Amino acid sequence: MDRYQRVEKPKPESPISENEIRITTQGLIRNYISYASSLLQEKRVVEIVLKAMGQAISKTVAIAEILKKRIPRLHQDTAISSVSITDVWEPIEEGLVPVEMTRQVSMISITLSTKELNKNSPGYQAPYHVEQPKLQHHYQQQQQQPRQARVPYNAYNEDSYGRGRGRW
Repeated sequence: MDRYQRVEKPKPESPISENEIRITTQGLIRNYISYASSLLQEKRVVEIVLKAMGQAISKTVAIAEILKKRIPRLHQDTAISSVSITDVWEPIEEGLVPVEMTRQVSMISITLSTKELNKNSPGYQAPYHVEQPKLQHHYQQQQQQPRQARVPYNAYNEDSYGRGRGRW
């Protein structure tokens, strides 16, 4: 494809509602979380919709899980789909014909709501139970134990000549 250049097509302008957040691979997770939290906690909206395509899907799932941990009693409904995207490539050199390539891109839409959503939906997840205590990790106890001194890497596996690894 080094003899072709991609033709940029104008993207159709679809209006974004106040409660819709489109996640991209470039955006920072903390920014999405703070914006979504402010929408839900200030009671401006009852539900938010996180939307993403392609490689931003994993980031969207992580954002939804963090929000569910931080904001109690959030219902979730997830919908997955795909969309066909056609790229047009024009030749740089003469004698070549334009090429159209169609690819399928995965999409996800995660709805988080303080009100109950359709429980019969295949993507529905009930809120976390507030009564359940969070699992306590023993990380803090491990940090309080004194650390052992590090041994240089060449102190191990000394050969019969008394030299450490990596030295001549």
